[in-house]
Amino acid sequence: MSPSRRSFLGSLGGLAAGCALAPALRAAESSGKPLGLALCGLGSYSNGELSPALLETKNVKLVAAITGTREKGVKLAKLHGFDEANVYSYDQWDKVAANKAIDIVYVVTPPGIHAQNVLDAFGAGKHVICEKPMATSVAECDAMIAAGKKAGKRLAIGYRLHYDPYHQELVRLAKTQEFGPFMKMTTANGFTLRRKVWRIEKKLAGGGALLDMGVYSIQACCMAADANPVSVLAKELPKTMPELYTEVEEAMEFRLEFANGAVADVWTGYNDNRALFHAEAAKGWFKGERPVFSYRNLNISTSAKGKLDFGVFRQQQRHMDAVAAAFRDGTEVTCTGEVGRRDMVIVEGIYESLRTGKKVGLKYS
Repeated sequence: MSPSRRSFLGSLGGLAAGCALAPALRAAESSGKPLGLALCGLGSYSNGELSPALLETKNVKLVAAITGTREKGVKLAKLHGFDEANVYSYDQWDKVAANKAIDIVYVVTPPGIHAQNVLDAFGAGKHVICEKPMATSVAECDAMIAAGKKAGKRLAIGYRLHYDPYHQELVRLAKTQEFGPFMKMTTANGFTLRRKVWRIEKKLAGGGALLDMGVYSIQACCMAADANPVSVLAKELPKTMPELYTEVEEAMEFRLEFANGAVADVWTGYNDNRALFHAEAAKGWFKGERPVFSYRNLNISTSAKGKLDFGVFRQQQRHMDAVAAAFRDGTEVTCTGEVGRRDMVIVEGIYESLRTGKKVGLKYS
């Protein structure tokens, strides 16, 4: 097991504001060679999506695995051609640190242990990609960002849609205001979950559908508004399976308000298979129908171009290649820890609104 919760909390006070990458390190990482990556957590997403994508990436390759089930790591080692000695357990961060082939650790464990895994990876002297949601609290996000600065290492969040051309078109439209500003957004994202899994355990998931599925809608709304929301009003919807959802919400609705008067109405839940995103402006619209936040075959159109078609690709390959190249070459990424923290500020505001029944102002500093 990784270090205890007590050791994690104790480390918060010792994290200092940090430094940029040392010039020598930046020069070494600008060689154009692919960086080595270790997957930390070998669940369905690692095995079903990240592993196949890593067979296609050019800027990063899989060289190690960190797992509680060695058999899973050995299987990956055979598939990707790395030494089985590079399969580590969660208490072997000293060996991860000693392995110079590992440049990046991609944390793909449940959100409730993201912060500890990220601190461990930075302690081992590695760059980090952390799957979404970044953490389960703003305080954890702050600790993760500070740890990366102290270590002189980079942090990116697993927001694959930042490198998806369909959502990049949304960002372009928002920034150019080709249709004018998007003033009305409507979005829904969720699926039917009727069995007990870690996703509905508060300790591991941090919350219910909001942290799992609602984060996609929050991201899309911020992309369309090209701004952060200033307030939120939320309500939890009646539970259809109260015997199952004893710790977290099953479904909710909330409204995000932006400083320019734009609004976004959001539904997220585990009791219906829904996926849509509509953004409306005075001179045009951007629409996504199911699937809109999925891994492939997105159904997205605009009033100017009709249905968009960017061909066949893996979002995860595009994301990991872009992040690895930025880490290697010292260039910027859009899916930063600060963006992950921004989303947790919004999430905490939503939960506060659920508790109080009142509109909550959002403060990001």
